[in-house]
Amino acid sequence: MNFVKTAYRFLGRLEGFAIAMVLLVLYIVLIMAAPAVFTKPMIYMSFLETVPPTLIAALGLTLVITAGEIDLSFPAVVSLSGFALSWGWRTFDPAYGAVIGVVLALAAGALVGYLNGLMVARIGVPSIMATLAANFFWYGISILLAGGLQQTLKGSDENLVHQLLVGRLFLGIPLQALWSLALAVFLWFILNRHKFGESVMFIGDNANVARVMGVNVEATRIRLFTFNGMIAAFSGIIVTLDIGVFYPDQGNFLLPAMASVFVGGTSIAGGAGSIFGTLFGSYVIGSLAAGVVATTISGYWVQVVEGGVMAAVVILNAATGKGDFRSLFRRFRHKGVQEFRSAGVQEDKHSA
Repeated sequence: MNFVKTAYRFLGRLEGFAIAMVLLVLYIVLIMAAPAVFTKPMIYMSFLETVPPTLIAALGLTLVITAGEIDLSFPAVVSLSGFALSWGWRTFDPAYGAVIGVVLALAAGALVGYLNGLMVARIGVPSIMATLAANFFWYGISILLAGGLQQTLKGSDENLVHQLLVGRLFLGIPLQALWSLALAVFLWFILNRHKFGESVMFIGDNANVARVMGVNVEATRIRLFTFNGMIAAFSGIIVTLDIGVFYPDQGNFLLPAMASVFVGGTSIAGGAGSIFGTLFGSYVIGSLAAGVVATTISGYWVQVVEGGVMAAVVILNAATGKGDFRSLFRRFRHKGVQEFRSAGVQEDKHSA
């Protein structure tokens, strides 16, 4: 019994363990509900191909939200970086045009992120407004530059950059899944084992205290948004290379990325972030739509199921954060009793 308790406490301390169990339960349910689809490896390979762009964007967003900020401009960065990649691809010799395109894409993402950081850190514009305006602006720039048209990357399947970033490994595993996993591991070390990550969490917890402790809040915020811009650009590179086509609205996964972050357990108030929670949360969100359709349930139920699962996972995160479900419900009941009593006291005062 003691061993079970010790194992439970150890597993509970592992980052993202709760949401990993949710993902496992989800797949078990889908296997039982749609065995013809979810007992075949191809459906999981498709998840490994389609989820990484959203996951990559969500990983960068996790750092920003941990700092108590928000970045709504990353969909436009995904689009802008895709255009930069396609422009370099078509403009220069195919032998090195892809490399130039990748560099231009990352530079475009860094530029957008840097400008966001200046608006937030130097001018003092709230990040939700600064990045919302940037999202509209840079989306518009992408559409203008592309003339509103999609652009095909000719011969992309045979290009070395394509094979390195979105090719297939042994057993047909998409390389973008491994790149997104590597990025998650890298960002986990940045957030939990590096001075920059420590500064990000201090700022998210209390920016004034962070200043007192010697953190350069302004510079850290600028670096953070610049870094997030580059991560979003990498997501755009993966999207464009994988389908071999750039189209202006290819970054339209704002809500799934944000849902992945919050489902994964990152605090909306800042100060605490879960990189691996976001990793598993992205696959939960990315698997739901295909899972609902595979069960032959009407497609109209997709968002209903997604909302229900997200609410359940958020409650699970709250329960594990408080210790267990009993303490959570006890806290809810205690708060409800207090509010009821308070309302009664106010009523007595008014009647008197």
